[in-house]
Amino acid sequence: MRDDSHPLTRLGWSSFFHNQLEALGYGLEDIARVTSVRRGGFLVSQGKGETLVNASGALAHRQGLYPAAGDWVVLNGSVLCDVLPRRNALARGAAGARGKNDGAARREQVMAANLDTVLIVCGLDQDFNPARIERYLTLIYNCGLRPAIVLTKADLHPAPADCGVEIEAMAFDVPIHLISAADQTGLAELEPYIAPGNTIALIGSSGAGKSTLVNRLAGKEVRLAGAVSQSDGKGIHTTTSRDMVFMPQGGMIIDNPGIREVAFLDDQGGVDAAFPDIELLAKDCRFSDCSHAHEPGCRVLSAVDSGELKPERFASWRKMKRELEYAAQRQIKNPERIEKERWKGVATLVRSIKKNRKLGGK
Repeated sequence: MRDDSHPLTRLGWSSFFHNQLEALGYGLEDIARVTSVRRGGFLVSQGKGETLVNASGALAHRQGLYPAAGDWVVLNGSVLCDVLPRRNALARGAAGARGKNDGAARREQVMAANLDTVLIVCGLDQDFNPARIERYLTLIYNCGLRPAIVLTKADLHPAPADCGVEIEAMAFDVPIHLISAADQTGLAELEPYIAPGNTIALIGSSGAGKSTLVNRLAGKEVRLAGAVSQSDGKGIHTTTSRDMVFMPQGGMIIDNPGIREVAFLDDQGGVDAAFPDIELLAKDCRFSDCSHAHEPGCRVLSAVDSGELKPERFASWRKMKRELEYAAQRQIKNPERIEKERWKGVATLVRSIKKNRKLGGK
């Protein structure tokens, strides 16, 4: 039975993890939570400060879970020897894998584990990019996580509410918060996310204001915040590690380094959840297997033509659909086979076109 007075409870320990202990043969005294992943090891906490530990050699070389920020782990003295099964994980394809056909694209990069909410942070300066937010939403839904959107630097935009309306029109049923860290506007809206025992992760590009947001919520400087270029709006990677920050409100924030790209690993329904408007339109297509590319009676294409559906949103959806389909194929086929089948299909289409033209000329 879970002990709510135990120090681990303040770190987010729940019955989900407690129920695993007896089956795995561990006791509470063996358990800690990873608060930071470092080159020299892992910072972990058992509710009373943090300790630097190393992973066992067996753990480093075995197939399966490798510790990430937010994981619950098993300690044997100062050695991290096991990882408890995760409730969830925010993960993407390995950095540099987007659009590539090599084996690296299949590697998983876990950014944070065992989360309650993921906050997408986007600045209302030159960082504002609705298409990027769509990618973040798809990633989060693909991981089975709950998103919320934080639009920072509202004081730098002449009409921040208009940006909120624009995002609201594409992020269905997702909470949206307009924040100005400079004058504390909107910060109170974020308090429920970091209630006692809750863990959230922040994702966004460099310079979006993630570290500044953490500092304002903490009431002091706990993360180094860097300047943003006035020419291109890009920030410097002041956050270089994924660290769990303990907040005075009782919750925890995992602050991630700025994300330059979002590569998908496989299709877990994320794009359908991020684009429910297009999925709803698709149900009214004439053909159940409509590709929404050229078929007659395509409800999606007619919505684009009539202005009901923005071309930019449709293009973003179609691009991510292709990426996710390719990612799903990669799980069962090697890249060379996928490319061979792709070009075989193209060659067949070309031959068909030539044949039709020849018949038409007779």
